[in-house]
Amino acid sequence: MSLFKVRVSEIVEETADIKSFRLSRLDGRPFDPYAPGAHIDVVGPTDLVRQYSLVSPAHEPNSFVIAVKREPSSRGGSAALHELHVGSVLEISQPRNLLGVATDADKHLLVGAGIGVTPLVSIAYHLARHGERFEFHYFARSREDAAFVDLLENRSGFGDRVFLHFGVAREDQAGVLERTMGGLTSRSHVYTCGPEGFMERIETLTAPLVGADHVHIEHFQASVPSGDTTDTAFEVELDTGEVFQVPADVSVVDVLRANGIDVETSCREGICGTCVNGVLEGLPEHRDNCLSRSDRAANDQMALCVSRSRTPRLVIELY
Repeated sequence: MSLFKVRVSEIVEETADIKSFRLSRLDGRPFDPYAPGAHIDVVGPTDLVRQYSLVSPAHEPNSFVIAVKREPSSRGGSAALHELHVGSVLEISQPRNLLGVATDADKHLLVGAGIGVTPLVSIAYHLARHGERFEFHYFARSREDAAFVDLLENRSGFGDRVFLHFGVAREDQAGVLERTMGGLTSRSHVYTCGPEGFMERIETLTAPLVGADHVHIEHFQASVPSGDTTDTAFEVELDTGEVFQVPADVSVVDVLRANGIDVETSCREGICGTCVNGVLEGLPEHRDNCLSRSDRAANDQMALCVSRSRTPRLVIELY
């Protein structure tokens, strides 16, 4: 994982639990271009690596903005970042994108909840800049718990395309969500980020209208294997011809690294996409939360840190 240093140039307390951080390069140069909806790896003061979406417009390269929610059960990641001050130096990665924006949609529906609003803001900037038709719906417990409300309402230029939903009980969300779906067709695309249950409801409600491949989900939580999952050993062959045995209790990444083959990783939980590589033969058992439904169905790539094999052998191509 290639990292470089940045300086915290601004900190804003968005809510009691969420702070936004503006990051600038130490050398003062602009950042490289990236696609909206991207995220970066951030190495915090405790050396834990976490992934955060870029909230800032992708077409403004002078700084990055991320938002960090302080989690009650934090192991030192989010809590340590909340102790940063202007002038603090961090290491970050180049942006990576798992939430691409469709180029041929008749309408874009953005639906976020809680801190899940973050990747959708940069997508909305992109859509507004290019004159695309979109709606942006944001769910939060209250106005006080919602990040970037002033930005969305007054400073983003999104106008009447922003809809804020505060204090909607979980049992009432489906009804509100159904009312957001007017005008969706098979050419429309849906983008969502938030708690797992919330995103599942979005997918269940919108996939029959737009198609499962047109529902784009951003995960920042590892998937939980089903209780009846039993790991088995299998072989991995590289496109170079080398063959390795993968025991039932060891990941592909760890086997390759133990044999001197470097594989880039970050989260080690199947959510960041860093270790996704190609599959040339065999059938992977996907356990990640970074590949799209269509990517999984194609079975031509897999996240080597968590996914396994449904066949006795996989032939993989390292990117």
